[in-house]
Amino acid sequence: MSHPALQITFLGTGTSSGVPMIACDCNVCTSPDTKDQRLRSSVLIQSATTHLVIDTTPDFRYQMLRINNKKLDAILFTHPHKDHIAGMDDIRAYNFFQQRPMDVYANPLTVEALMREFYYVFGDKKYPGVPQIHLHTIDESPFLIGDIPVVPIAVWHMRMKVFGYRIRNFTYITDANRIEDTEKEKIKGSEILVLNALRKEPHVSHFTLDEAVALANELEIPQVYFTHISHQLGRHEEINAILPQHIRLAYDGLQLQTHI
Repeated sequence: MSHPALQITFLGTGTSSGVPMIACDCNVCTSPDTKDQRLRSSVLIQSATTHLVIDTTPDFRYQMLRINNKKLDAILFTHPHKDHIAGMDDIRAYNFFQQRPMDVYANPLTVEALMREFYYVFGDKKYPGVPQIHLHTIDESPFLIGDIPVVPIAVWHMRMKVFGYRIRNFTYITDANRIEDTEKEKIKGSEILVLNALRKEPHVSHFTLDEAVALANELEIPQVYFTHISHQLGRHEEINAILPQHIRLAYDGLQLQTHI
């Protein structure tokens, strides 16, 4: 059965410090190529009726402004690290213009962090203008956001369980360095895979470039894009030049469509 197209917009493709990194004069951070300028990692997914964002980074406000996004129905969180949740306060504008709470979906560990970091959202007495959210605690069971079906994929970020998501034939995985075989089965058959590839050197909790390429090839996904990229990886065009043709570095503002 075919479905209307999903549009995916990369709002940010950088790691926790972004690119350029503050105070760094390396050849990536000083690159004139706009594709080497990366906000923190997030994507906007749009169907005919539903708009959702995966993660609200510290750059969330600017990310929404620079694409002039006027509608947002839901936020889907991957995990509780600050570079993925810090921008949630800025949903207040959507509350105001849409006149309703924002639906927020997160696993129990992330719910705990949201309640700690944004305590004023969850208090009995709320001062005027605080974000209004409708919080959904999710597990690994599939669920629906509007007309968008979501399948959580449990991946490991060192010892932290992080949720990737398969949405129809688009799979998005950030902040991982290990995926169990049972979860790999959920990814297989995707048309597009987005995967984190931090740098070339080994890292304790992220896939390296070589590890990400190997996983993409193992899963046999026809289109693969790497995200959560650090300045240590290298310049965008130089790395793209050494990658297989079906694997590309994502960049801020990149838009994709999937029809199945």
